[in-house]
Amino acid sequence: MPFALKHDGGDTYRLDLSGRLRNADAAGCEDELAKAVGHAGSIKLLCVLDRFEGWEAGGGKLHFYAKHGDAITRIAIVGDERWRSEALMFALADLRRAPVKYFIAADLPRARDWLAGSLDAGTGTPHSKG
Repeated sequence: MPFALKHDGGDTYRLDLSGRLRNADAAGCEDELAKAVGHAGSIKLLCVLDRFEGWEAGGGKLHFYAKHGDAITRIAIVGDERWRSEALMFALADLRRAPVKYFIAADLPRARDWLAGSLDAGTGTPHSKG
């Protein structure tokens, strides 16, 4: 299976994507995310692209976003630089109220800090303490 969703502590869930994500897999992933949202109310999502090969053409339905989009309060995507533009587009980064930020694979700890709110949403730099 090219995706795995697991609770990563608190209100954070980790979504691992690998291989080529087919439309049927994307639908299954949306179902799992909907369950997490139903359980937690709102979540932060850490999406990790590992040995990722892209998406099957013809996907990208907006029904999940319309129904659950506001319940995902922050999204950090971690992966190879080559997927930055497509991943942000797939996550509907420009349509969301919630911040979405892309990190290269080596920055996984920084992505976790950003999700936790200890880094500024816009710049990814530490918050100043006064």
